[in-house]
Amino acid sequence: MNESMVGRDGDREAPSAGAASLADGRGIRKSRVGRVISDKMQKTVVVEVSHRGRHPLYKKVVRHSTRYKAHDERGEAHVGDTVLIAETRPLSKDKRWRVVRVVEKAR
Repeated sequence: MNESMVGRDGDREAPSAGAASLADGRGIRKSRVGRVISDKMQKTVVVEVSHRGRHPLYKKVVRHSTRYKAHDERGEAHVGDTVLIAETRPLSKDKRWRVVRVVEKAR
């Protein structure tokens, strides 16, 4: 019997149910909503996520944007679409996100 699993009274302790047990044992996944800015690769789209924040010194509201490469297995996202992406395991050197769904199609 493993000593780390035994309490003071000699009873077995249940393993702690931490964040890793959430979402089917995969932990809590980050998700972002952004706009597709490139769909020229096969099964990959580039999604730009924008957010506003206050400049630390000058206190002006500034826009920040981050680009993510996301896996699009079905090829349903195109330039201008708003998509929901979720964190996943590394699929390539740069690709760690996948397209969950298209929130809004481009006009």
